[in-house]
Amino acid sequence: MKYLLVIIFAGLSLKVFAQNITSHYKVYDVKKQKTISIDEIITEMKLADVVFFGEEHNDSIGHILEASIFTKLNEKFPNQIALSMEMFHTDVQPIVNEYLSDLISEKNFVKEARAWPNYKDYKPLVEYAKQNKLPVISANAATRYSNAVTKGGLDILKSFPKSAQDILPPTPIDTATGRYLEKFSDLLGGHSMGGMKVYQTQNFWDATMAWSIVKFMKANKGKKILQLNGRFHSDEKLGTIAKLHQYDQKLKILNISAFSSEDFDQPDWEKYKILGDYIIITDPKIKRSF
Repeated sequence: MKYLLVIIFAGLSLKVFAQNITSHYKVYDVKKQKTISIDEIITEMKLADVVFFGEEHNDSIGHILEASIFTKLNEKFPNQIALSMEMFHTDVQPIVNEYLSDLISEKNFVKEARAWPNYKDYKPLVEYAKQNKLPVISANAATRYSNAVTKGGLDILKSFPKSAQDILPPTPIDTATGRYLEKFSDLLGGHSMGGMKVYQTQNFWDATMAWSIVKFMKANKGKKILQLNGRFHSDEKLGTIAKLHQYDQKLKILNISAFSSEDFDQPDWEKYKILGDYIIITDPKIKRSF
């Protein structure tokens, strides 16, 4: 375990440390009903526009696989790949762009782009994008807008000025009732959702990430996108994926659901198959990243 962490943070190539974790994850192709390699997902991207990697934010193996997939995608489809991240907000896109262009220091970037506390887990992807001049999309909604929706509901978005509307998704935003609402209610353990406004905030996050992807793809024809987000946003092709389909029904989307699993040695793939096109389970014995 210590060796895994050392090679991650020593700055060695993504290929090197990805090769050292092969015994700590398993990939299942739901359509083919068999375990596969990461390379087979990369091959399938030939016919797709976007692949979602639904992660658990503290899954050490998952973070390594994200970096490996990003690298492999760029090698397979050079100059066609962009990275979209829940971990950065739409209003800091200029700062992200400045860092990728090597115009500002990493210290300023981390501080002013409001990088997540566990940015070290995503740093290999950002640095790879910087080195290879690949776009990074700051996809998520800024906290001030999320807080406004939690307080005043989705209608509050109409009150923001034109300058804000440029980084907000179009309204009205569908609240995607049904299965997604059921899952969200279960997540909260049946607690009050504040007149549904917390759930509206969830849908606002989904809509913002989906809209960020659509805007980028309209401006950058032919690009393929790796989208990173917490797996609740994309499991069962609900949430952000559902919103993305609403904005552009022609997009071909694949989704990965990745998580640590106690049944790692003998996984119950039948139980997990509803979650995505590909299921990645990781070794629960590996220490979480935080």
